[in-house]
Amino acid sequence: MKDIADQLRSIINIYSPRLTSIPGSEFEIKPLPNKWSKKEILGHLVDSAQNNARRFVVAQYENSPLIEYDQDKWVSISHYQSYHSSDLIQVWILLNRHICRILEHMPPETVTRTCKTGHAEEHTLEWIAKDYVRHLMHHLNQILPPANSY
Repeated sequence: MKDIADQLRSIINIYSPRLTSIPGSEFEIKPLPNKWSKKEILGHLVDSAQNNARRFVVAQYENSPLIEYDQDKWVSISHYQSYHSSDLIQVWILLNRHICRILEHMPPETVTRTCKTGHAEEHTLEWIAKDYVRHLMHHLNQILPPANSY
């Protein structure tokens, strides 16, 4: 899992300054009334980080816990659109650094433990970690054009 943590740390280092450089007005534009703004997409990534951090911890000591969430309700209830941009970016950075620490210290024998995420099949912690990075990049690329150095 150390390689996934290293990859995540690299993403944080590359995208943090790029997120900070987005003008507030651009960060808050909603393409349609029912679509998330870039700020709300980042808020969704904060929610994803919180839920996945919980999965990475709980699945190490419980057998196949069910940890799911309603992404639209989380974004709405958290009011990310009115969050100060720099605070939201800092929350995203810190939660992802926290995930890096969890992954780096995960004992090798736990990476095959499973967690239910609300989909039909259970997934291993290793699969969830890789999918977390994939999901993160998908949404970061909605906010910003892909970085050449990643």
